[in-house]
Amino acid sequence: MDFSGFTTVSIGLIIFICFAFAFMVQLWYYLGYFSRLAFYKKKDLAPNTPPASIIICARNEDHNIVEFLPRIFEQDYPEYEVVVVNDCSFDNTGDILKEFAQKHSNLKVVTIKQDDYYSHGKKVALMMGIKGAKHEHLLLTDADCKPNSKDWLQNMMQHFTNETEIVLGYGGFEKQPGFMNKIIRFDAFMIALNFLSFALAGKTYMGTGRNLAYKKSLFFKMKGFASHYHIQSGDDDLFVNEAATKQNSKIEISIDSQTVSRVKKTYKDWFRQKRRHVTTFKHYNFGSKFRLGMISFSQYLFFASFITLLILQFNWILVLILFLLRLSIQLIIFNKSMKQLAEKDLLVFSPIIELMLLVIYPLITFANMTRKKNNWK
Repeated sequence: MDFSGFTTVSIGLIIFICFAFAFMVQLWYYLGYFSRLAFYKKKDLAPNTPPASIIICARNEDHNIVEFLPRIFEQDYPEYEVVVVNDCSFDNTGDILKEFAQKHSNLKVVTIKQDDYYSHGKKVALMMGIKGAKHEHLLLTDADCKPNSKDWLQNMMQHFTNETEIVLGYGGFEKQPGFMNKIIRFDAFMIALNFLSFALAGKTYMGTGRNLAYKKSLFFKMKGFASHYHIQSGDDDLFVNEAATKQNSKIEISIDSQTVSRVKKTYKDWFRQKRRHVTTFKHYNFGSKFRLGMISFSQYLFFASFITLLILQFNWILVLILFLLRLSIQLIIFNKSMKQLAEKDLLVFSPIIELMLLVIYPLITFANMTRKKNNWK
């Protein structure tokens, strides 16, 4: 007896069930979570301008400080200080900060000297900046970041209440010619789509240090970075993952509240940066790992089963309809979310870059397993 036809149908049916499962999981995330950011409308807030401390860690950032620090001092806000941690810089960072201090009375410079017997990462520098800050409300950014407007600080601070202790902002990357720029910016967009959408659903799990605010009292209540101090990265996402609750976190995504960072010039530099960032995932709490893991798993399963079903020619019309339906919903959510985050030009490239990232991320994971760690800078 010839069972070849039966075998083909059986294998095809099993793969189609996998495809349908991945399709449903993807729709669950896009419609149940990501749509929250896509259709988010900011509520009217009562005026709130608590005294604030902007904290910036800098290691050999003289060129960035000259260009970006003036934008920090242009903030239209009644009372704030700028705390810059000069972390063992051996360029002109220290001299430049002295010049800024002569012009701006609200600049406080914290200097960390090089110690031949003790090496440290960014967490030490950030902790020194937080300890040196005189205000309760903190806004963190990087030396290579610039705020989109003079109302950046105002927009981030207005969310704080007795209950709200964390405010998540969006930190994008500057737009430049070239496809690599679009890959980097799309990757940042997807990360933001995830953590901002989950925050709106009451499942906050991370923020980005390029644009993140929280209370100083929360930092000390959580004992700073004590639980993950041994991990090189994670000064932003691991802290938020541990400290955030359903009640104490808000998001701010208006264009005026966003920051823009310098973008890496080469794939090698960006790859090295991503290697450092992805190491923190395994230290997230179980719920965060499960939700993010299901997103990735369903993506890989969806595309792998789709290609296999086309090869097997298993009910290809139905398979194609489901594929195009998922793509249509995805593009609608992307379109609305990219408008929210001022990344609209990425829409047309999004399906291609999504596939590229599905290849790149396993390579990053493999590289982390086989190569030595990198420092924070």
